Amino acid sequence: MAITALERKPHPAPEPQVEWLASAEPVPYAEAVAAMDGRVASIARGEARECVWLLEHPPIYTGGTSADFAELLAPARFPVFRSGRGGRFTYHGPGQRVAYVMLDLSRRGRDIRAFVASLEDWLIATLVQLGIEGERRPGRIGIFVEGAKIASIGVRVRRWVSLHGVSLNVDPDLEHFSGIVPCGLPDMKATSLAALGATTDMDEVDRALRAAFAEVFAGEAVSANSSRSP
Repeated sequence: MAITALERKPHPAPEPQVEWLASAEPVPYAEAVAAMDGRVASIARGEARECVWLLEHPPIYTGGTSADFAELLAPARFPVFRSGRGGRFTYHGPGQRVAYVMLDLSRRGRDIRAFVASLEDWLIATLVQLGIEGERRPGRIGIFVEGAKIASIGVRVRRWVSLHGVSLNVDPDLEHFSGIVPCGLPDMKATSLAALGATTDMDEVDRALRAAFAEVFAGEAVSANSSRSP
């Protein structure tokens, strides 16, 4: 696994608050969760900065705390993982940008609903920078374009530090979503930036994510250090 720190961006804060990391190769799910758990524990102890980790996974299905295994339609297609995040079944794989968001909510109001709303705002602002108009849908978590889901949100909070985060479909194989009932919604269709005709790549998506994060969350900055894990 190769994780490199992203370039430093100018910011008025005197010290970096949020460290951004990016993995060059797909990261196995169990390895990612273990690294995230360790970083979150360090943040909770005051020993590490907040962190956003950008990565892709090999093709997998993950089931959140509300997952119903009847909604796993093709259990032999890809490895299946139980996840501590909220939500039901989703697909992760190449061409999808996953952002694990490890923020200290004690510094940010200890309001989980407001935090999830901020994640939605972040995704919508990211899509705007990529020329796509995303929207919320009543009663559904995530971001949609023309009725199809383009981004998912699934989080957990431990000692008031967030784990897991968001995923944005850049150019994944959308057929892989047919192996599950995505988010428990039989009528839900998945879409992607590529399917919508957006001309982009993962580097451009990452730049848009960082810029939009600065709009939505306070204290955004990056570290110049390299690391193999959060």
